[in-house]
Amino acid sequence: MNEISDSLKQRFATIADLDAASAVLSWDQQTHMPEGGLAARAEQLSTLSRISHDMLVSEETGALLEETGNTDPTSVEGAFLRVARREYERAARLPSRLVGELSRTRSLAQGAWEKARTNSDWELFAPHLERMVALQREAAEHLGYEEHPYDALLDAYEPGMRKSQLDELFARLREELVPIVKKLPREATGEEPFRGNFDEEKQEEFSTRVVTDFGYDWSRGRQDRVTHPFCTSLGGPADVRITTRFDPTWFSYHFFATLHEAGHALYEQGVDPAYTRTPLAGGASLGMHESQSRLWENIVGRSREFWNHYQPLFGKTFPQAAGASAEDLYRAANVAYPSEIRTEADELTYNLHILIRYEIETALLEGDLEVSGLPGVWNEKTKSYLGFTPRSDARGVLQDVHWAMGLIGYFPTYTLGNVLSAQIFEAAESAHPEIREQISEGRFETLLGWLRENIHRHGRRYEPRELIERATGRPMESGPYVSYLKRKYGEIYDL
Repeated sequence: MNEISDSLKQRFATIADLDAASAVLSWDQQTHMPEGGLAARAEQLSTLSRISHDMLVSEETGALLEETGNTDPTSVEGAFLRVARREYERAARLPSRLVGELSRTRSLAQGAWEKARTNSDWELFAPHLERMVALQREAAEHLGYEEHPYDALLDAYEPGMRKSQLDELFARLREELVPIVKKLPREATGEEPFRGNFDEEKQEEFSTRVVTDFGYDWSRGRQDRVTHPFCTSLGGPADVRITTRFDPTWFSYHFFATLHEAGHALYEQGVDPAYTRTPLAGGASLGMHESQSRLWENIVGRSREFWNHYQPLFGKTFPQAAGASAEDLYRAANVAYPSEIRTEADELTYNLHILIRYEIETALLEGDLEVSGLPGVWNEKTKSYLGFTPRSDARGVLQDVHWAMGLIGYFPTYTLGNVLSAQIFEAAESAHPEIREQISEGRFETLLGWLRENIHRHGRRYEPRELIERATGRPMESGPYVSYLKRKYGEIYDL
């Protein structure tokens, strides 16, 4: 077996540095950059992405990979080579021109999306999306696929996953969950403890205490305000930043978004530092990453045990809600009803929001749907699956930034994460039955420790399918997730 040369390692370290610099510029664009800097920032990001791409697909990189030959596939070096070759082969199929154009279009589209969403004006964004969809179609053809062009894009976020598998998963969830959703109230009931006047500083104080208790290391992170919350790793576990948003009249708007991004950050902060500046840095896949954010946001943060512990602190921090019991807060955290905004949706209806996006983006990619007709189709599908028509495009087709960023194939990873979160928590609890009791005491070290040992530290060393089998003892399955939802909401709503 051959060893990986220092030249190959240094080459991928340099590529990682370029990508980290791009991540810093992207983070700044969404948090602090003045609006006037958009055009220049688009060019800067385009330049960096082009240089990174050219270095990855160069003849020298190909020669170094070829010279390495085979290594022990079960070793860290074997995993390095597997991921490096995968990245090289995918990138080599994309022309440098296309990579630069995608980056430039992404920056301009994000700025247009922000304005369009603010003004609920679809026409401001539509030309940018038309360009992005055309570029993504071209990318899919360059990347290649066996079954469907969507597979080529999906593979970037969920290696090995296919549209045909997603179709089966969504069919199962639709069959199991739609009958339950139809029995839900049409409006929010029981959310009163989280509605009212919530001082922004107090909200941040409370959420900071919680994510600190979870284990988020502030010496290696920070939090900023944005329109659409996200988490980003700027070069490894030593710098993992989260963002959030606030609504002074609605506690949930900020709180659960913060728990969600903290879940992503805990994953990134837990990756083996030895993988920094290598292809093994970061999460195994977007679905696996989403499993961590959903686990901390929903299975932990919306649990009865969680609110049994944090009810006194909540009442002290927000005197207007001091009379709310732990049970009141638990039920407020789990109010379920069909709603307009995906990021505000409850666990039962959330996957129907994803289904709408999944069906639309596959139709766009196939050419069965034109961008000009997208708002109408969006509203029709929302009416069919959720029972209402969005009040505006800002609260409908324009609510998500993903398509502006060119992330076609990304949305299904949210549902994959939901499914995996229940399976992973079930495995952790099986290994440590004391986890729920510890949550009721505000202690999370056992849960976080299990996740660090079985998932976080491995980074991208294992393929997603192998990682979930190693962690839980079986392939991904929707059973634990469906059982979790039926048990929880069956009890809350007497379904």
